Amino acid sequence: MVLFGVLVVFQTLSLPGQFRYMAEQSPQDAHLRWPATAVTVFWVLCVQVVIVATWQLLSLVKNDRIFTEASLKWVDAIVWAIAAAWVVLVGVFLWVGFNADDPGVPLLLFLLTVGVTVLGLLMVVMRALLRQATTLRTDMEAVI
Repeated sequence: MVLFGVLVVFQTLSLPGQFRYMAEQSPQDAHLRWPATAVTVFWVLCVQVVIVATWQLLSLVKNDRIFTEASLKWVDAIVWAIAAAWVVLVGVFLWVGFNADDPGVPLLLFLLTVGVTVLGLLMVVMRALLRQATTLRTDMEAVI
Protein backbone atom coordinates (compact mmCIF):
# COMPACT_ATOMS: atom_id res chain seq x y z
CA MET A 1 0.00 0.00 0.00
CA VAL A 2 2.84 2.38 0.86
CA LEU A 3 4.63 1.48 -2.38
CA PHE A 4 1.48 2.23 -4.35
CA GLY A 5 1.18 5.63 -2.67
CA VAL A 6 4.83 6.44 -3.34
CA LEU A 7 4.32 5.50 -6.99
CA VAL A 8 1.30 7.82 -7.24
CA VAL A 9 3.37 10.71 -5.89
CA PHE A 10 6.23 9.77 -8.19
CA GLN A 11 3.84 9.55 -11.15
CA THR A 12 2.03 12.84 -10.56
CA LEU A 13 4.72 15.09 -9.10
CA SER A 14 8.25 13.78 -9.42
CA LEU A 15 8.35 12.57 -13.03
CA PRO A 16 6.66 15.62 -14.61
CA GLY A 17 8.82 17.93 -12.47
CA GLN A 18 12.00 16.08 -13.38
CA PHE A 19 11.31 16.23 -17.11
CA ARG A 20 10.38 19.94 -16.84
CA TYR A 21 13.70 20.59 -15.11
CA MET A 22 15.58 18.58 -17.72
CA ALA A 23 13.88 20.57 -20.50
CA GLU A 24 14.97 23.82 -18.85
CA GLN A 25 18.56 22.59 -18.47
CA SER A 26 18.81 21.20 -22.01
CA PRO A 27 16.63 23.30 -24.32
CA GLN A 28 17.80 21.29 -27.35
CA ASP A 29 16.02 18.25 -25.86
CA ALA A 30 12.94 20.12 -24.61
CA HIS A 31 10.79 18.54 -27.34
CA LEU A 32 11.22 15.18 -25.55
CA ARG A 33 9.67 16.46 -22.31
CA TRP A 34 6.09 15.33 -22.92
CA PRO A 35 6.82 12.03 -24.69
CA ALA A 36 9.28 11.07 -21.94
CA THR A 37 6.79 12.07 -19.26
CA ALA A 38 3.99 10.08 -20.91
CA VAL A 39 6.12 6.96 -21.36
CA THR A 40 7.49 6.92 -17.82
CA VAL A 41 4.08 7.65 -16.27
CA PHE A 42 2.69 4.76 -18.34
CA TRP A 43 5.42 2.44 -17.07
CA VAL A 44 4.64 3.43 -13.49
CA LEU A 45 0.96 2.73 -14.23
CA CYS A 46 1.91 -0.76 -15.43
CA VAL A 47 3.81 -1.34 -12.18
CA GLN A 48 0.75 -0.14 -10.23
CA VAL A 49 -1.44 -2.65 -12.08
CA VAL A 50 1.00 -5.42 -11.16
CA ILE A 51 0.97 -4.30 -7.51
CA VAL A 52 -2.83 -4.24 -7.30
CA ALA A 53 -3.14 -7.61 -9.03
CA THR A 54 -0.50 -9.14 -6.77
CA TRP A 55 -2.29 -7.74 -3.75
CA GLN A 56 -5.53 -9.32 -4.92
CA LEU A 57 -3.79 -12.65 -5.53
CA LEU A 58 -2.34 -12.54 -2.03
CA SER A 59 -5.80 -12.00 -0.60
CA LEU A 60 -7.03 -15.00 -2.60
CA VAL A 61 -4.17 -17.05 -1.13
CA LYS A 62 -5.11 -15.88 2.36
CA ASN A 63 -8.74 -16.93 1.78
CA ASP A 64 -7.65 -20.26 0.21
CA ARG A 65 -9.23 -19.30 -3.11
CA ILE A 66 -6.10 -19.07 -5.25
CA PHE A 67 -7.04 -22.15 -7.29
CA THR A 68 -10.24 -20.64 -8.65
CA GLU A 69 -11.15 -18.89 -11.87
CA ALA A 70 -11.12 -15.57 -9.99
CA SER A 71 -7.35 -15.73 -9.67
CA LEU A 72 -6.83 -16.08 -13.41
CA LYS A 73 -8.19 -12.61 -14.15
CA TRP A 74 -5.61 -11.08 -11.80
CA VAL A 75 -2.79 -13.07 -13.38
CA ASP A 76 -4.08 -11.95 -16.79
CA ALA A 77 -3.90 -8.34 -15.57
CA ILE A 78 -0.25 -8.86 -14.63
CA VAL A 79 0.54 -10.48 -17.98
CA TRP A 80 -1.19 -7.70 -19.94
CA ALA A 81 0.51 -4.96 -17.89
CA ILE A 82 3.91 -6.53 -18.53
CA ALA A 83 3.08 -6.95 -22.22
CA ALA A 84 1.99 -3.32 -22.55
CA ALA A 85 5.11 -2.09 -20.78
CA TRP A 86 7.23 -4.35 -23.01
CA VAL A 87 5.69 -2.99 -26.22
CA VAL A 88 6.38 0.59 -25.17
CA LEU A 89 9.88 -0.38 -24.00
CA VAL A 90 10.67 -1.95 -27.38
CA GLY A 91 9.42 1.22 -29.09
CA VAL A 92 11.64 3.39 -26.90
CA PHE A 93 14.56 1.02 -27.43
CA LEU A 94 14.19 1.20 -31.21
CA TRP A 95 13.79 4.99 -31.22
CA VAL A 96 16.79 5.51 -28.97
CA GLY A 97 18.80 2.89 -30.84
CA PHE A 98 18.30 4.61 -34.18
CA ASN A 99 18.95 8.10 -32.79
CA ALA A 100 21.78 7.46 -30.31
CA ASP A 101 25.37 8.43 -30.89
CA ASP A 102 26.57 6.52 -27.82
CA PRO A 103 25.95 2.78 -27.38
CA GLY A 104 25.48 3.00 -23.58
CA VAL A 105 21.78 3.88 -23.40
CA PRO A 106 20.69 1.49 -26.19
CA LEU A 107 22.62 -1.31 -24.51
CA LEU A 108 20.97 -0.54 -21.17
CA LEU A 109 17.55 -0.48 -22.86
CA PHE A 110 18.34 -3.78 -24.57
CA LEU A 111 19.19 -5.40 -21.24
CA LEU A 112 16.02 -3.97 -19.72
CA THR A 113 14.01 -5.31 -22.67
CA VAL A 114 15.51 -8.77 -22.18
CA GLY A 115 14.70 -8.61 -18.46
CA VAL A 116 11.07 -7.60 -19.05
CA THR A 117 10.80 -10.31 -21.73
CA VAL A 118 11.99 -12.95 -19.28
CA LEU A 119 9.60 -11.65 -16.62
CA GLY A 120 6.69 -11.73 -19.09
CA LEU A 121 7.50 -15.26 -20.23
CA LEU A 122 7.81 -16.37 -16.61
CA MET A 123 4.35 -14.96 -15.90
CA VAL A 124 2.91 -16.78 -18.92
CA VAL A 125 4.35 -20.04 -17.57
CA MET A 126 3.03 -19.29 -14.08
CA ARG A 127 -0.40 -18.54 -15.55
CA ALA A 128 -0.40 -21.88 -17.36
CA LEU A 129 0.57 -23.65 -14.14
CA LEU A 130 -2.17 -21.86 -12.21
CA ARG A 131 -4.73 -22.82 -14.85
CA GLN A 132 -3.60 -26.44 -14.72
CA ALA A 133 -3.70 -26.52 -10.91
CA THR A 134 -7.13 -24.88 -10.90
CA THR A 135 -8.44 -27.49 -13.34
CA LEU A 136 -6.96 -30.32 -11.27
CA ARG A 137 -8.47 -28.94 -8.07
CA THR A 138 -11.87 -28.53 -9.73
CA ASP A 139 -11.68 -32.10 -11.04
CA MET A 140 -10.69 -33.40 -7.59
CA GLU A 141 -13.58 -31.57 -5.94
CA ALA A 142 -15.96 -33.07 -8.48
CA VAL A 143 -14.70 -36.59 -7.70
CA ILE A 144 -15.00 -36.11 -3.93
